Amino acid sequence: MNKKEAAELKKNFTDDSGFFTVNNVVTAFIDAEKRVLCKETKSYNLMPSDESAIVLATLKKVVSGSLGKALVEYRFPNEAYNEDGAQKTLYNALSAKLDEEQSDALISMIISNIEYSSPFALIFAHCTYSIFIKDKNDENIGESESNYNFIVCALCPVSMSEDGLIYDGESNSIVKKVNLDRIVSRVPSDGFLFPAFTDRAADVNCVMYFSYNTKKPNVSFVNNVLQCEFVYTPQGEKETFQKVLSDIAGDELDYTVITQVNEKIEEFIAQNKDEPELPAIDDIRLKNILGDVGVSPERLETVHKIFEETAGKPLTASNLITSKTVVATPDITINIGKNATDKLRTSVIEGRRCLVIDLDDPNIVVNGLPTSVG
Repeated sequence: MNKKEAAELKKNFTDDSGFFTVNNVVTAFIDAEKRVLCKETKSYNLMPSDESAIVLATLKKVVSGSLGKALVEYRFPNEAYNEDGAQKTLYNALSAKLDEEQSDALISMIISNIEYSSPFALIFAHCTYSIFIKDKNDENIGESESNYNFIVCALCPVSMSEDGLIYDGESNSIVKKVNLDRIVSRVPSDGFLFPAFTDRAADVNCVMYFSYNTKKPNVSFVNNVLQCEFVYTPQGEKETFQKVLSDIAGDELDYTVITQVNEKIEEFIAQNKDEPELPAIDDIRLKNILGDVGVSPERLETVHKIFEETAGKPLTASNLITSKTVVATPDITINIGKNATDKLRTSVIEGRRCLVIDLDDPNIVVNGLPTSVG
């Protein structure tokens, strides 16, 4: 599933699209002991408009996740299609359009395998997207006979309000609140889309996993519920890349190399912003970048080996860059804006190692107070 396919699906995931239909909606409430306290199956068209609007908005957050960060594609291993495997369970639920039996099996698969210590709600929908034909300019020229049927799931945390004092309008007084409200969040913490939308068609061998917290996704959802092998988080990719860079460049890794590598990757992303696939950095591209910024030929010879041993796969370029350069010592931290990295340099002055900041304007602010450098 590439950027264009994700954007197409997101654009049409609305009641206003003539190509998109939500069929059945299943909701379930699971308590902290993983007991299903309630479960309902409804036809989307028969739901009250205010309720269906909330359901659609919540599910759309899953589909609208940033590709490669919040929304990551996973390929099922072969064993996932065994009788009790995740892929088989998802496929059965898809084929049955989330009927009672198969939706029960799907819910059971999730609550039996997920690590989640608080109450949560599950919202599923069986949807159909009628794939329209595009011309060579990527414009819509009419509806095709092909339909993309899929299931989208949102796992929503439930907040429990604390026992305390409230204003009671009936008695016009402040009273102690006894009953606890269980509010289902409109923002899912986890979710998935099955099957993936690849080459503008259903790919039942892949599933899209959504995580609201991209720094701390629920690994058990990927590994145990979906039975796929968890890959890097965006932060994990950045940390892996930093190790690769450090191991390759060694003592040649200075301020200039670090900032110029960041700039080169930003340029690469900008050059490929209209490409359907997410730009990625592999060992060959990294070797070219490091050669351009002045890393020695001897160091460049180690790129392939170190990259393969440490990363093992291409890394998503957008996960590797930093928008703001931070230079830190135990006592001093300097934040440098995106377009000002060339204003700072290292130097040795009177035998002391120094960071030198070039000032175009002598007027500066110290602790909120304006002053100047004479």
